[in-house]
Amino acid sequence: MILFSSISKSSVVKSTKQRRNMSRWILCPLLQLLLLVCEVHAQVENRVIFLPGTFQNVSLSQNETVQAVVSRIPSEVAFITLQFHTQHRNATLSYTRMADQGHSLTAVDSGLLSALQPGQASLSLFLSSPGGDAVAGTGVILPYSSQDPVPGACNMEFDLDIDPNVYIRYNLYETTIRFAPANLGYERGEAPLACDQTMEANTRWRLRYDVYQYFLPENDLSERSLFIGIQAVADVRRMAENGKRVMTLSSSDLSMAVFNSIPGQGVIYSVIVRDPLRNTSASYIPVHTYACSFTSTLDGCQTLGKVSTKIFFTVAGLAGLFVCFVGHRFFKCELFCMGFSFAAFFFFVLITRTTELDYDICLAVSAVIGVVGGVLLVMSWWRFGSVMACIVVVGLMLGFLTASTVLFTPLGRKQLSQHDPSCLVSVARRCYRSQPILVEGNIITCGVVGAYAVILAVNAYIYTSLSYITLNILKRFLNNSYSAAFTDVPFQTIDYVMITVWVVLGVGGIVLQLYRERSRPFFPPSPYLMWQQERERRKTNVLDPRHHFAPLPNRLLARVRQFTKRAEPAGEHTPLLL
Repeated sequence: MILFSSISKSSVVKSTKQRRNMSRWILCPLLQLLLLVCEVHAQVENRVIFLPGTFQNVSLSQNETVQAVVSRIPSEVAFITLQFHTQHRNATLSYTRMADQGHSLTAVDSGLLSALQPGQASLSLFLSSPGGDAVAGTGVILPYSSQDPVPGACNMEFDLDIDPNVYIRYNLYETTIRFAPANLGYERGEAPLACDQTMEANTRWRLRYDVYQYFLPENDLSERSLFIGIQAVADVRRMAENGKRVMTLSSSDLSMAVFNSIPGQGVIYSVIVRDPLRNTSASYIPVHTYACSFTSTLDGCQTLGKVSTKIFFTVAGLAGLFVCFVGHRFFKCELFCMGFSFAAFFFFVLITRTTELDYDICLAVSAVIGVVGGVLLVMSWWRFGSVMACIVVVGLMLGFLTASTVLFTPLGRKQLSQHDPSCLVSVARRCYRSQPILVEGNIITCGVVGAYAVILAVNAYIYTSLSYITLNILKRFLNNSYSAAFTDVPFQTIDYVMITVWVVLGVGGIVLQLYRERSRPFFPPSPYLMWQQERERRKTNVLDPRHHFAPLPNRLLARVRQFTKRAEPAGEHTPLLL
């Protein structure tokens, strides 16, 4: 019994130890599996799966790196591009988890091109936020075959070996885009063709580059509007359907294009490289700009309209409305407004080109000089009475606006981009010479120019492309290199509304003034000449009671003496006879 009990005790102890050992062996794999699951789950949280041609919204937290994964790549795909777009915050797109120069790009619109190896069916790229701030954007993967040209494969200027990006720079006057030349497509595992060895037809020199432009909705600075626009023009097919091809460059041309800047107007630019022999094409990474800064506290995209500009054009709009309907009736007011506009425009160009003064100071000085110009024009008519000389300035204003409107059309933009801005002067002269210097011409000028001043006043608060009728000319006068820029502006609903307002105001003002002035003299007489004629008439007409009036200086002197002379008592002053 004792032996049995000891044996049973020892067996119990052994079984207990075996159970503990078994539990350890069972718990350790479970713990390892749990840790592995947690690790995989953490990786999945920092991973984004991209499907070819499908946009994926990605949010990057502070100091976070997200892995962009592409899997199940078909064997016929030779290379792919990943593009990522944000509205105004930079994002870094890199080939490796640790971004370094030459293998990454930090920009608002960034893209990378990856050439695939034989048998490769998956690919990983990395997204991160370089500025320490959270970034939200949208991205897409686009696959290309070996027959398609490779964008940026002949890059000799930028950091990446193969750079499919479009680089953009802007200022107040112009926006410039640059890109690296492309190369012919090639199979997986093959070496790419040499870029500059020969210029034969079987080399990259046969490629053509179509530059496209796409305007976002006017007065819309929202991120949603941008992402919708990016999705509408991301690839070749959608850009050709929705965008506007503005020019085509050959391989021998400079890989750059210049456009006019439109502050506050969102524009997307892209380049599509085409192989005419293989009839294939590929898209560079689209890039966007608003020609303004979202981070600037002064003159940013949200506060584009300067207070000084709004005040100036609001007053100009009210004066234009007055001139549009009653300008000819109040001839002196019309001359002042026309003289003000002519002098202010001329001296604004002169001051801006010859000095480094701030915009507000230039505008204030130009306004003061404009007032002087308006007064001088009125005084010249008041003193000399030459209506024809004053109407010259009025006719030049109409000729300038007419010439600017013609040059605003596509035909005019094409001709103006090939000539110096001084060609506008000859166009304005021709328009002026064709106008009869009569009351009808003056009334037409009042209606057309006055109504356009109202459009400029509206533009100070709500953007409209009609302001570029004269703004393009002003930019060409202020910037010598602006004549090389391709000028194009969006034409949307607000612009059609403004055209209607311009036509209604102009026609209404012209008809009203022609009706009211049909029985009145053509132009009012000069006040100074009338005073001279009246003075001569008084000298010769002795029957006129006013002829016996003393001259004005004598009358003023007599009136002064009345105030200074001591008053004498009333009564009889002669001695009484006794």
